[in-house]
Amino acid sequence: MLARWLPIEKPLVEVEEQIEEMKRLRESKGVEVSDRLAALEQQRDELIEKIFSNMTSWDKVLMARHPKRPYTLDYINAICSSFTELHGDRCYGDDPAIVAGFGRINGRSIVIVGHQKGRDTKERQFRNFGSAMPEGYRKAVRIMQMADRFRKPIVCLVDTPAAACLAEAEERGICEAIARSQMEMFNLRVPVVVIVIGEGGSGGAIGIAVGNRVYMLEHSIYSVIPPEGCASIIWRDPGRAGEAAAALKITAQDALSFGIIDDIIPEPPGGAHRDFDTMATRLKQVILDSLTDLARLSPEELEESRYQRFRKLGVYEEVVDQAIESGGPEVPLVPLNGAEASGPPRFNNGSEIEENATTISG
Repeated sequence: MLARWLPIEKPLVEVEEQIEEMKRLRESKGVEVSDRLAALEQQRDELIEKIFSNMTSWDKVLMARHPKRPYTLDYINAICSSFTELHGDRCYGDDPAIVAGFGRINGRSIVIVGHQKGRDTKERQFRNFGSAMPEGYRKAVRIMQMADRFRKPIVCLVDTPAAACLAEAEERGICEAIARSQMEMFNLRVPVVVIVIGEGGSGGAIGIAVGNRVYMLEHSIYSVIPPEGCASIIWRDPGRAGEAAAALKITAQDALSFGIIDDIIPEPPGGAHRDFDTMATRLKQVILDSLTDLARLSPEELEESRYQRFRKLGVYEEVVDQAIESGGPEVPLVPLNGAEASGPPRFNNGSEIEENATTISG
């Protein structure tokens, strides 16, 4: 049984098994175990607080990959009164790694797009462990454009280690498919809410993560590369993935501090898998509240706010070369972000490039 749980959860699971045994004794044999049961439940609550309030970045990675963690279809079935899945990209085929279709939440019609990993070995192979092929992103684009035509808001649930890194994926244009998906999402004129529910890995995640609102569950991660891949590149040792996870700053708390996401959705004590009903209720409420707020914006405002939201991410430094070349006073490096910049560089056939050459680093 412990094989289905994380190493940090082992003491907790052992106590929970004792609690279940006490309950079975009480129900089957009428044994009075109230005092012992109360003590075990108190011990369980204390362990939950101790374990999950002191998690490392690597613990968060493992939690995001937890085999019992809820997936996209789990949330869809819990929060939607109805859901009709649509298939195929109309170019090559269907990709089971991405689920997409029309659903209803509290009577409101929406489009949901999300990664699906699979529970058992057979389903994981069928869905390629949630790593989408090019046709998956093209399917997502097709259905999001359909939502745009019918004026339906879009909810994207992100949970993937990365996009498919197979020869077939490269042959069918995985890079182009991800880039086009991002481009098309920027052009949507309906509200888009993105929630990272588990792993937000690399281009596989950002391919469907361009939203007006972006959230992460408390124990989810968001990274440009899996920690094992980073450790292999930097140190030639995937065993140092824990160090890489800390250096990459991939937790929800890190992403919020950097302004990458808008907010963190708290998980029940012990993680989403320990109280799925509560987690689904919280997720549903965040979606409804976000869509209510975004409904106040016009299509033009939605499109522009999405553009500006991603435009301001990151920090860079600018140095004016002319002052240096002319022997003038040293120009200090000025940290800027997109929000403080005078305006986005919208080029038209390359004719609007600034006259003063600049060197960008960062």
